[in-house]
Amino acid sequence: MAVLELRHLRYLLAVAEHGNFTRAAEELHISQPTLSQQVRQLERALGVQLLDRTGRRVRLTDAGAVYTDHARRALRDLATAERAVHDVLDLSRGHLRLGVTPTFSAYLVGPLTAGLHARHPGVRLSLTETSQDRIEAALLADDLDLGIAFAGTHLPSVTPTQLFTETLSLVTAAQGSPVRPAPVPVRALADIQLALLSGDFATRTHVDAYFTEHRVAPPVAVEANSVQALTEIVRRTPLATVLPDALTHDDPHLTPLALDPPLPSRTVTLLHREGAYRSAATRAFTELAHDLIRSRGYAAP
Repeated sequence: MAVLELRHLRYLLAVAEHGNFTRAAEELHISQPTLSQQVRQLERALGVQLLDRTGRRVRLTDAGAVYTDHARRALRDLATAERAVHDVLDLSRGHLRLGVTPTFSAYLVGPLTAGLHARHPGVRLSLTETSQDRIEAALLADDLDLGIAFAGTHLPSVTPTQLFTETLSLVTAAQGSPVRPAPVPVRALADIQLALLSGDFATRTHVDAYFTEHRVAPPVAVEANSVQALTEIVRRTPLATVLPDALTHDDPHLTPLALDPPLPSRTVTLLHREGAYRSAATRAFTELAHDLIRSRGYAAP
């Protein structure tokens, strides 16, 4: 019987992902005949056919589907074990993989990164900005250690820890008056031209739901997929936008205007996979996040 090695699992998973030996071989940087030979060796060792090669696309057999599910989990657990072995409790070194939804890059990622570097300069941070569903999928696949996103319906085994409550306001260029403006009635939005985040942002979905609830359809002059671009546009034009209050708090060029009725608040959460190994860097970042939230006076959830 052939001795099974980790490469056999990786080779099978690559073929299953691509549905093609040639593309899988290119990704693995080996020849196609070598890959085919190694997969057949795995099948002989197990005494079962794992791949159906009869069609134009290579597919998993029923046995192959069961086996690859366990193989993925085995490789994930081995990667977790390797990180655990190399985890340094004094945080002289370490690695944290963090995913955030885009609006947090504008006001939360900078202070968190600065705080982590100040406390633990040996910890390397890998930051991914992406959608919440991709963050949760990456947590389950063990491609991320933590995620920052909003409370809501989460994938099974994704566990949220509440951080703070995010409030939003109508935002315009600085008014130049120290007097806090009166709340803007929601009906007045029908006559205010807006620059808004594009529809792939959770914030835009939240804002559109508010508009729908109150039966108002403000004219949208600009859509942008960048918070930074949006704030620059608002600073330099008569257009208004809707953004988290935390983003405008320290910006002298932007003025938040409360809406009447107010936009619903959202709960910001720190996400992790239930039962995942929590490295020293993960624990340190979690503590840092809670300390930063308290120091900035963000509303408790």
